[in-house]
Amino acid sequence: MTHNILRVALPGPLRGFFDYLPPADADSDACEPGRRVLVPFGRSARIGVIVACPQEAGVEHERLKAAEAILDHAPLLDTQHLEFLNWCAGYYHHPAGEVIGAALPLRLRKQRKALTYRAQVLALRVPAPEARAACERAPRQLAVVEYLLEQPPATVSRALLRAHLKGGAAALRPLLLKEVVEEREEERVMDEQALAVAGRVASPEPNPEQLAAISSVEAALGGFAAFLLQGVTGSGKTEVYLRVAAAALARGESVMVLVPEIALTPQLQQRFQERLGRGVVLLHSGLSEGEREQRWQQVRTGLAGVLLGTRSSVLYPMQGLGLVIVDEEHDSSFKQQEGFRYSARDLAVIRAQRAGCPVLLGSATPSLESLRNAQLGRYQLLHLRERAGGALAPRIDLLDIRDQPLKSGLSEPLVEELQRTLARGEQAMVFINRRGFAPVLTCYDCGWISDCPRCDARQTVHRGVNLLWCHHCGAQRPIPRQCPQCGGTQLHPLGQGTEQVEQRLGELFPGVELLRVDRDATARKGSLEALLDRVHRADAALLVGTQMLAKGHHFPNVTLVGALDADGGLFSADFRAPERMAQLLIQVAGRAGRGDKPGRVLIQTRYPDHPLLQLLSRQGYSAVAAMAMQERRAAQYPPFSHQALLRAEANLAEWPMRFLGQLVESLGDVAPVELWGPVPAPMARRVGRYRAHLLYQSQQRDRLHAVLDRVVEAIARLPTARRVRWSLDVDPIDNY
Repeated sequence: MTHNILRVALPGPLRGFFDYLPPADADSDACEPGRRVLVPFGRSARIGVIVACPQEAGVEHERLKAAEAILDHAPLLDTQHLEFLNWCAGYYHHPAGEVIGAALPLRLRKQRKALTYRAQVLALRVPAPEARAACERAPRQLAVVEYLLEQPPATVSRALLRAHLKGGAAALRPLLLKEVVEEREEERVMDEQALAVAGRVASPEPNPEQLAAISSVEAALGGFAAFLLQGVTGSGKTEVYLRVAAAALARGESVMVLVPEIALTPQLQQRFQERLGRGVVLLHSGLSEGEREQRWQQVRTGLAGVLLGTRSSVLYPMQGLGLVIVDEEHDSSFKQQEGFRYSARDLAVIRAQRAGCPVLLGSATPSLESLRNAQLGRYQLLHLRERAGGALAPRIDLLDIRDQPLKSGLSEPLVEELQRTLARGEQAMVFINRRGFAPVLTCYDCGWISDCPRCDARQTVHRGVNLLWCHHCGAQRPIPRQCPQCGGTQLHPLGQGTEQVEQRLGELFPGVELLRVDRDATARKGSLEALLDRVHRADAALLVGTQMLAKGHHFPNVTLVGALDADGGLFSADFRAPERMAQLLIQVAGRAGRGDKPGRVLIQTRYPDHPLLQLLSRQGYSAVAAMAMQERRAAQYPPFSHQALLRAEANLAEWPMRFLGQLVESLGDVAPVELWGPVPAPMARRVGRYRAHLLYQSQQRDRLHAVLDRVVEAIARLPTARRVRWSLDVDPIDNY
């Protein structure tokens, strides 16, 4: 049946789809959903994705323009995946064209032609019975023939044959001489050599708790089930991931593994590549556009069995999805904070539900949302209470610094503990979640401080590059020698950052290997891996860093962790701040004592009697989570309600508030949904633009979304909407 209409999703802030006529020379079979298409739009041409091919257009037939070209030989996105992406657009009230575009690598959104390679591939020259007969007395040659018959046509290179078939390279030569097999050049959309992986390595024997968790997930393969794996740091959650992933691969299914930041988990990457017998593809923002497209194609076509990626990977198409894993599910990095503001953790659950496969969320410090889902029976809670290999949990002590003089944020008792640890030939870690030298520069003569000219924030002192640097907008300027306000020379840094702590420790321990791990020190590709390699090779060593040190790293010789400036989350206006502070401190503490030596954690604080710190040090994260859950229930905050935050910003201060005020007035009563605002944002000016917020909250998710539908429709009718930039954040994780 010939299709008359192409319904196309186009990128950009355009809600709804656009109808076109097929290109004049297009084959009717080429007009199917999931293919990219080049269409005229305004004065230019844009690349979009066909989402449907209806017989009737949404506008008069005479107004339709013809598409210029169908760009793909086959659909890049199947119908089921398009339905998933359309659901995402509806839930987050975001333009579907941008959501569907986010499922494609950037290069395919900009370039008409997919990357291609000229590759040498192997193929049988004779029918299968004749090929088998020609090598019936040569088992290795027969194995090559059978392998070629099992694989899709023209997909096997010599590299793949060597990687997946022992002795295959030697057995290939006589087959080529007998002209049973031929080698020819083909144009491919990817290079299969990237799929060659290391051989399998021996796996440790799981302990009873690990075995119970593995058995529960394996029993659920083949159908949807959601699991929350709460395992203390060092309990072997990765071993559980590897075992259940191997079980899914054995069923012929693929596995998606989401991690907060791929650059922070090189050890996880290495373990997956060593242990699993099929290609493990890594997808993250550190890749070039070509590398990203190549690996995306490997995942989409099923040539790779395991996708290990950051949050955007949850949107990518994947054949035969049989298992979804989310590591460190509590991490805020899973929430996209610009553009399409989705939660990769939440979409992973939906993705698994639609694929009919299990999803496994793992963390030592689960989010309250996930714990609430476990309480309600939506998730099955699995526990790993003991550290793997018999390692003991670290002892957490509060170090009262109310009467302690600090030098670069370090108290004398902490310095003495560092000295004793290094004297034993062990490693120690100092954690401060602030990069740079100091958070602010001030003038002692007139009180000037290093405000950012574009934000309501301070510029951080970075002495290593001699810059004042705003961590919100990126604005930079050289560190002045004289006060810009009074001309005085009494300029001094206030507070501490990783650079200053590193400098002080270098003065205290001049002969000790000293390593700083933060975003500045690991900006170059491969620098983090080089730093971690130095840590593992060193005997006594000092590590200084931000939360980058807290995520997924295994340092068996670290026995002491000192946490500086840990009081910031105790009195924050953000109701999630205590939960995040507890999660971060537990994650940092988990780096200590992971080998055969006991570990100790010292948390410097001016509030040692604070209930949260007392609970954390004596009873651990579960007690803190239980207390926070009671407080959230009393206040009816998430996870006992659902929120959506409408942000507006403009170059002039009055427009965001005027826009939001007119919106509230135009909608009228939205009960039973609660409405908070409009109010200026906590950081009222950022990147030179003035910002305001409007918060919607309801205990019923469906009622909230019904109001949000009205909000989006009302905004389209407001004249002031053209004077602001607005965004809707469903299930926000912060109010900034």
